[in-house]
Amino acid sequence: MNSEKKHKTVFVNGPITPAFIADSLTKHASKHDIGAHSMFMGQVRADVINQQTVSAIDYEAYESLANETFHQIREAAFEAYDLTCMHIYHSLGLVNVGEMSLFVFTSAPHRRAAIEACDYIVERIKKEAQVWGKEIFSSGESVWKSNQ
Repeated sequence: MNSEKKHKTVFVNGPITPAFIADSLTKHASKHDIGAHSMFMGQVRADVINQQTVSAIDYEAYESLANETFHQIREAAFEAYDLTCMHIYHSLGLVNVGEMSLFVFTSAPHRRAAIEACDYIVERIKKEAQVWGKEIFSSGESVWKSNQ
């Protein structure tokens, strides 16, 4: 029997919808020890690369390894900041321009911890998570995205 606890997946299929984001915030209204929330919502841009316009990003991941990486980032943030709770969601599959592909939501008794933790988490995700995006152009051609 495997004694390791399975970590919750951060992945959602397709874009992260505004309704999902609003529902996440609404669920926290009953938590009276929270004084601040900080959110990061990564949105797909219509970048122009080599004279071609991006119309979508198709996200892929090494899911089991990425989920472990997200768990490590989460645990490190809880150790470094006075957080009440935290949520991380990342899209897999096709996400069109204007849609959300990353949602990081931190809650804390005070604003500084929520803001700093959110920034810390996003920066670590961009550097460490085993998630890749293929930028799809309106022409149908594609190129692998580099994180910035």
